[in-house]
Amino acid sequence: MQKIPDMLREHPFFRDLAPADLEFIAGCGENAIYAAGDYLAQENEPADYFFLIRKGRVAVETYRPDRGPICLQTLHDGDVFGWSWLFPPYQWTFDGRAMDQVHAIRLNGKCLREKCEAEPRLGFQLMQRFARIATERLQAARIQLLDVYAQPSPLVGDRQ
Repeated sequence: MQKIPDMLREHPFFRDLAPADLEFIAGCGENAIYAAGDYLAQENEPADYFFLIRKGRVAVETYRPDRGPICLQTLHDGDVFGWSWLFPPYQWTFDGRAMDQVHAIRLNGKCLREKCEAEPRLGFQLMQRFARIATERLQAARIQLLDVYAQPSPLVGDRQ
């Protein structure tokens, strides 16, 4: 059976972190398995964890009363779900739903915040990694919005 530090080391988010840091962080983590349809997180609920997806797909969704759940993004093996645990009021802003069986490392946000306060160097490294993910996700959302709201280009020779 694999131990949490080994699983952390294999995940792209933590891959090049120092072994001592991985051991330090591992105390906040646990192995978690979710069945298809299970929620890892639900909007407006307490955001106590974040998830390193080892295997499976997670739909990042929001709910619209007139349309039901809307998938904003699908996360896969090697992705990270959740940063609401980083900022007060520590509530989920989206749903995270397993699309198939998901194997993840669930890391306790409060535990990790305390460890980062005790080791600011590590906290800075983690914040840099989360900032990179946030930037990538915002860029992806921008591209989606451009596609959704794009005006069709007139064909060559068409007159308006």
